[in-house]
Amino acid sequence: MEFAFTLKYQLSKEDGHQREVVERLMDRGCGDALIRSSPPGRLSLAFNRPALSADEALMGALKDIKQSLPAARLIEAGPDLVGLTDVAELVGVSRQNMRKLMLTHMASFPAPVHEGNASSVWHLSHVLAWLSSRGGYVLDPAVVGMSRTAMQVNLVKENRHLDREREATLKMLVG
Repeated sequence: MEFAFTLKYQLSKEDGHQREVVERLMDRGCGDALIRSSPPGRLSLAFNRPALSADEALMGALKDIKQSLPAARLIEAGPDLVGLTDVAELVGVSRQNMRKLMLTHMASFPAPVHEGNASSVWHLSHVLAWLSSRGGYVLDPAVVGMSRTAMQVNLVKENRHLDREREATLKMLVG
């Protein structure tokens, strides 16, 4: 199976110039990555990687990048954080249809990670699981698996910022 995903990084001065970074990545097995335009000091890689599982594809790429750019810091793995338009495109429905589904089923539709005035953001994995439970939607198993894996990577990455002294209290209060 082939898995599509993105990895975004913050580069350090130790990583060198863009050309050196690209050469090291290609030498370490990231030839399946398309390097997207990013602001200076950032790196965005779009992968299409064959593997037996989403975990194998994403973890392999993370390992390749870590070996190539040990000082680079992961910003985000995707597909994970999405708006309704992103979900609608993946599922093959209109944004208006997705919004109607969300508003009609507020009690069961996944809660957003961030709720904004103009737009909200969800974990794609949660929305796809909700759609799957309703039936009637054709969901690509590779996208479902990768959204789950990307979410786990992002949650682990963010967990390093957790205040360990307040962790138990916060878990109890947040639910």
